[in-house]
Amino acid sequence: MERAVISRRVLLLTAAIAVIGANSLALSPIAATVAASYPGRSAADVVTAAALYGLATACGALMLASLSDRIGAERALMRALVVLSASLGVAALSPAVWMLIAAQALAGLAAGVALPAIYTLTAQVAEKGRESQTLSFVLTGWTLSLVVGVGLAALLADLLHWRAVFALLALAAVGLALGISRCRGWGMRTIGETPSSTLKALRIPGIHPVLLNVAAYMTAFYGLYTYLGPHLGEVLQLPTSFAGLVIAVYGLGFGAAAPLGRLVDRYGAVVAACVTFASLMLVYLGLMAAAALPLVLLALCLAWGVANHLGLNLLMRQLAEIDPVQRGAIMGLYSAVTYLCMFAGALLYRPIFTHFSFAACAWTSAILVLPALGWALGQWRRKQAALE
Repeated sequence: MERAVISRRVLLLTAAIAVIGANSLALSPIAATVAASYPGRSAADVVTAAALYGLATACGALMLASLSDRIGAERALMRALVVLSASLGVAALSPAVWMLIAAQALAGLAAGVALPAIYTLTAQVAEKGRESQTLSFVLTGWTLSLVVGVGLAALLADLLHWRAVFALLALAAVGLALGISRCRGWGMRTIGETPSSTLKALRIPGIHPVLLNVAAYMTAFYGLYTYLGPHLGEVLQLPTSFAGLVIAVYGLGFGAAAPLGRLVDRYGAVVAACVTFASLMLVYLGLMAAAALPLVLLALCLAWGVANHLGLNLLMRQLAEIDPVQRGAIMGLYSAVTYLCMFAGALLYRPIFTHFSFAACAWTSAILVLPALGWALGQWRRKQAALE
């Protein structure tokens, strides 16, 4: 019975990730359709809403994520989902682009609270010895948003209207808030003597190396991912459908890695980190070597999704275990770094892609994984020394 309750909690958290991810990813492919509803506006104007959503998510995670430590992660998540639902409802009814942009910015602030709360709750409800397996399952919500959410959004926009996309997401968000409110016993949480804050969490011993690893790791991913489409379309002259297939294959690989979380629990996070980060470096080097070979790129994107899932699992688990008292604030730092690196990656990789090539971008990503691999090898050496 207890396991059934835990499974329900995990499903709710996975669904919450899927809804948040779907909103962050859905606007780009339907931007032209949305712009057609506003005379004189272009798809570029609409994409501004997605950009501000990302910045607002980073700000929300940085400034508001510590609510999880103050009022409880489940209450913070419920309130964030209610705000998300309201903002998506406004987006669905927006009579002008500026209102759509404002609504997405508010949705970003809500997401900045919700994502750290979800990761905090995942650590709370995970069974002892199954932490990585539980986190892997919750992370498949990103796969659902990428593979199912984006496709469903495009379909709804064609069959009904783009406003139906945000209306459906708003209903899903409020439904999840109700489901979470009715699900009791979200695990034990440790309460500190003074309320936590995201900035105070920066003083926690040992957090800086892990956050630097996260920053390098995320820059490596988002920088290369941003220019994968332009490389396929502009350089290799492949159809848009092939680029969509590549993204879908990456998402499938990311989702397929979920069962591998149990291997992390079985063999230990240190060994898994060494293997995962070394494998990810090899994948990036493979993408560099196969930059002109579309079918090989397709196969490597599957491996990229698998390795990236496991790498995220390991980095997030390391952060979650640093200080349970300030876990919400710590996961807020993780989300803030992630969304800031989304913009940093696109900005920093642009001259590399423009003046050199996609292969150079892939080589840069391989180098950026080195800090995480070095950290993992250092952990492994210390573990071996302690055993001797």
